[in-house]
Amino acid sequence: MPKRILIINTGGTLSSVKSSKGLVPGMSSGDMLEELRMVSKNLELETEDFCSLDSSNIEPEDWTGLATLIARRSYDYHGIVVIHGTDTLAYTSAMLSFMLQNISIPVVVTGSQLSIANPVADALENCRCGIHMAASGYPGVFVAFNRKVMLGCRASKVRTMSFDAFESINYPYVGEISSLGLRVFEKNLVEKKGIFKPQTAYSDKVALLKLYPGISPEILDMYYEKGYKAVYIEGFGLGGMPFLKNDFTGKVGEVIEKGMLVLAGSQCRYEGSNLSVYETGRLALEKGVIQAYDMTTEAAMTKLMWVLGQTGDLREMKEYFSMDIVGEVCIG
Repeated sequence: MPKRILIINTGGTLSSVKSSKGLVPGMSSGDMLEELRMVSKNLELETEDFCSLDSSNIEPEDWTGLATLIARRSYDYHGIVVIHGTDTLAYTSAMLSFMLQNISIPVVVTGSQLSIANPVADALENCRCGIHMAASGYPGVFVAFNRKVMLGCRASKVRTMSFDAFESINYPYVGEISSLGLRVFEKNLVEKKGIFKPQTAYSDKVALLKLYPGISPEILDMYYEKGYKAVYIEGFGLGGMPFLKNDFTGKVGEVIEKGMLVLAGSQCRYEGSNLSVYETGRLALEKGVIQAYDMTTEAAMTKLMWVLGQTGDLREMKEYFSMDIVGEVCIG
């Protein structure tokens, strides 16, 4: 009996059509079904439309709705593929990783740089990779792009136009597709740690702040006064922050004392942060900053949102960031 795979469409370039306003999402999943069947022989495909959005318009509430839909459908299918715009795809795949941790089937997020209607598009190849990973039986949330499969919490868009748009950051790929078919690297998969129960609560009271020379520490006061509960600071190099004439580190300590959670990582995409090496990092640690280590920006931000949805206790929040939950971080 063929495996049943559900294709959930959320819009994006893959399903886009030309308009007077430029490319806009326009095709339904049903419109694409016949072409998708061409790359999924011996599988039973069904489709469902969740939304039809340019992914720049995706909001956190959409993640809750999408995760809820996937959780509900997970008992009826062997795997699920989510078609998504590439611009915020890595945020969605990271948040789904947290919300759907311990799910018992593969959930694969994919998209394309060109519309499926374009004869030279990467759309069908990416869908083929995604569909075959969804049929693999390996549970978890993944991203499939340009014949590579990566953990959903490790993917990041690194190129704006190339077909090789996504990379797995600070973590090996979990699969690849070639002329021999799909090959899964089992040693790179993340084991389930419990019973599946969707955890879709979140808080959007989080901010992302990239440091630059001369940045005013008072920006943290603004975030606090506006009711933000947490901020992810991308520091210099290994995560350092200025502390002399422009005492950003001192202001960080002030907002932490007021109850704000401060997570610190590096502006560098690869190799992660280590605040214990230089004085600029050690002083931040002494103020109570939490390290992001080698998390992607997308994983760090969505983990902050998700953690704040699970607890309002600062001590418990810090405990979450001392753990690798879904493969998103290598601690230490």
